[in-house]
Amino acid sequence: MAERKKILLRLDPAVHDALARWAGDELRSTNAQIEFLLRRALSDSGRMPRSVGGLPRRGRPPKRSSDEEEAEDAERTDAPEDGRK
Repeated sequence: MAERKKILLRLDPAVHDALARWAGDELRSTNAQIEFLLRRALSDSGRMPRSVGGLPRRGRPPKRSSDEEEAEDAERTDAPEDGRK
């Protein structure tokens, strides 16, 4: 994924406070909320470039299935303690 662009954005303090509250309600950072809203506006207006990737996944990784956990546990118990085969 390409490096993300950094920009300076000047906002009215009341607008920033409203965005921050909205972001908190949706469990996003203020920055992520702004990007979400900009992407939605681009998409709704038909101006979203086709080459745009998805939003980066943030937060806790998805919970693994019990089958994956059992396979990992089996790998750990099959390997010798001292690292020799």
